[in-house]
Amino acid sequence: MDTLVITGAQLLGADSADIVVENGIIAEIGSGLSRAGARVIDAQGLIALPGLVDLHTHLREPGYEASETILTGTRAAASGGFTAVFAMPNTSPVADSAGVVEQELALGEAAGYATVQPIGAVTVGQKGERLAELGAMATSRAKVRVFSDDGFCVFDPLIMRRALEYVKSFGGVIAQHAQDPRLTEGAQMNEGVVSAELGLAGWPAVAEESIIARDVLLAEHVGSRLHVCHLSTAGSVDIIRWAKKRGIDVTAEVTPHHLLLTDELVRGYDAKYKVNPPLRREEDVLAVREGLADGTIDIVATDHAPHPSENKACEWQAAANGMVGLESALRVVHQSMVQTGLIGWADVARVMSQAPARIGLLDGHGTPLEAGQPAQITLYDASREGTFTAADLHGRSRNSPYLGRDLPGRVEWTIHHGVVTVESGAVVEELHSCDAPSGRREGK
Repeated sequence: MDTLVITGAQLLGADSADIVVENGIIAEIGSGLSRAGARVIDAQGLIALPGLVDLHTHLREPGYEASETILTGTRAAASGGFTAVFAMPNTSPVADSAGVVEQELALGEAAGYATVQPIGAVTVGQKGERLAELGAMATSRAKVRVFSDDGFCVFDPLIMRRALEYVKSFGGVIAQHAQDPRLTEGAQMNEGVVSAELGLAGWPAVAEESIIARDVLLAEHVGSRLHVCHLSTAGSVDIIRWAKKRGIDVTAEVTPHHLLLTDELVRGYDAKYKVNPPLRREEDVLAVREGLADGTIDIVATDHAPHPSENKACEWQAAANGMVGLESALRVVHQSMVQTGLIGWADVARVMSQAPARIGLLDGHGTPLEAGQPAQITLYDASREGTFTAADLHGRSRNSPYLGRDLPGRVEWTIHHGVVTVESGAVVEELHSCDAPSGRREGK
């Protein structure tokens, strides 16, 4: 493993400093630092962030390798500045057992581009009928601590209560896809003025908000941890704000696309804008931005959802939901939150690295840029401007809503446990070392 000397980086966008990395650890931070024989990275003008952590990634393997694999997905993650991703369980077979999550873990370790932490399904087959092997997944080598049926809501309140009670014993968290299935039958886009004009079945905000309201009360009753996936409406922000003031142990995420894009884009019937939950109104976009800025919403998570071209290059109603987002996430947050003056770079580190790692109980990630900490480092050029193109995508799928859109910035370097995975903006084809520690917790 190379010794690295990173010179002149702006730590969290503030003071410039040199960073020495030895044996996968930040050995020293200061000025005028050097090491004999070290690889020198000129980071003048680059912002140093702790390696990004995505709590909501669809890697598709096993079962849907035409869309993505763990190798291609983690390459995409590295290119976006991520050093760890949490893999959602909607694979085939579903990640509802110890065997499947351990397989995902091993594939991530073999790839080496980012730590892959599996998320286990809440219910068997994500069918919402009976609890999956939560305990077996928790005690497996993958040490799963986050459970979700994402893509499907855990709609039965008794099942949801039992899941919340079960994970308390090992400090786990239930991550809910908040969508009342009865209120969204046949839904094609956000319910509102645009859906009425286009004649498309609407996905009402209350279908999200009613589930969140129920679940925060269940979490309070049980005394357990709840995480709300891809929050998207102004009403949902209000409910989370109320729950936190009440002392309920709830966290929430927002996606980059819900921070930037609105349902007006659906007017062209371009399926790259079809996603679940759907793109919402401008008022909702402004509300979730405010919620992220004031800490009501804890993190940004990509909901990276790759699909083969044939699942998107079709009529709107037949198209699959989902967008790829790993490569563009930091740039979208830069545009929607930093350039608008709502947050600074220290806040970016909090919502895209520190808080996701804390919620997911992932050791070795989201740590401060300090001596003695694991070398998870993202070096970002905030001064660049450019158009997002297919050349910026490094996974197997191309269903990005940002193609052809001007986005600021570029990830120049990503360092995962001291191993360079992105160099001068390009994903490294062959990693120098793949024996970095996984970053998973060894205790609870």
